[in-house]
Amino acid sequence: MEVNKVRDELSVRGKNGVGFLFSGIVIWSIITIVFLQSIEMQQKNIYMLVSAGLMFPLSVGISTLIKADWKLENNPFGNLGLYLNLAQIIYFPILFWGIIKSPNDAIIFFAIITGAHFFPYGWFYNAKAYYVMAPVTTIVVMLLGLYLNGENLWLIPFSLTIFLLFLICWLHLDYKRKIKRV
Repeated sequence: MEVNKVRDELSVRGKNGVGFLFSGIVIWSIITIVFLQSIEMQQKNIYMLVSAGLMFPLSVGISTLIKADWKLENNPFGNLGLYLNLAQIIYFPILFWGIIKSPNDAIIFFAIITGAHFFPYGWFYNAKAYYVMAPVTTIVVMLLGLYLNGENLWLIPFSLTIFLLFLICWLHLDYKRKIKRV
């Protein structure tokens, strides 16, 4: 079976992973609300981590609601998506370091890790949107982090929420185009 055809099948059956991205919107919206609160930064970072723990169960639920097959058992690349997502966890020591040594910057680390981990999904789902939005997200978050200088940090999770919305829209258009081919 041709690799691009297999990837397009993954894209259609998994709906380009938008179930996980919708979950990301919920989580990054919660994180935005947390960072709008007048509480200590350590508390904000703890709530940020707790919110991230909602990712998998929320993603499974949303994927079920939108009828996206995230398991992809009959596809040779089916487990690869799970491994790509788990690979993000390898970067968490950077986040933990940030929480301990530079609490004000932890949100920047987390947002950059999140944005950067989208890049391999461009290949997985054969979708250019991931290839484009991964570096755009990471660069914009870095620039925001430099510009904000520890103030109004809620803009970072808010920007991630906006980028995720844009990514979902772009991936939906890609999905509609691929349905006609697959």
